[in-house]
Amino acid sequence: MAENKITTGDANVAERNRVNAIDWIAAFNAGDHTRESALRTPDYTAHTPESLGTDVLNSTAWLAFLDGFRAGFPDLHLEVLDTAADEHMVAQRILFTGTHTGPFNGLPPTGRKVRFGGIEMNRMVDGRVAEHWFQLDAVTLFSQLGLIVVPGPKLLPRLLATPVNRLLRRGR
Repeated sequence: MAENKITTGDANVAERNRVNAIDWIAAFNAGDHTRESALRTPDYTAHTPESLGTDVLNSTAWLAFLDGFRAGFPDLHLEVLDTAADEHMVAQRILFTGTHTGPFNGLPPTGRKVRFGGIEMNRMVDGRVAEHWFQLDAVTLFSQLGLIVVPGPKLLPRLLATPVNRLLRRGR
């Protein structure tokens, strides 16, 4: 259950923002597009993690994005672990759980269960989400799906050099 934290400013507005942000997650969990949409402003935008390969999303693109997650993880559930709110922003720590039983970002179903964390920030206007940023633990998600994260070209030589340097030092 989410811990309640009001950080600064008008406590009544901050509390309304905190409750509405939690309700927004509950609407997603229930598959209630009408309620989820009502808790967003008409000019809503979402900023997704670069690891998911999407641009800034408007309301229409956001619904398609959510549908893509639901297609891959029909039982996806978000649990709000903590919240902090003021009169303009709500921050939440989220636990994602689900089972990969449908296609997701080009990956066929694996039947694997996933459990990973995320952080989100919501800019609130009149008690509704106007702008949304989130990050999720993509390394954990991808590894639980059986995908291997391969180091990029700048990191790979350093990773290879470390054991070689250890062997050379032992030989002295």
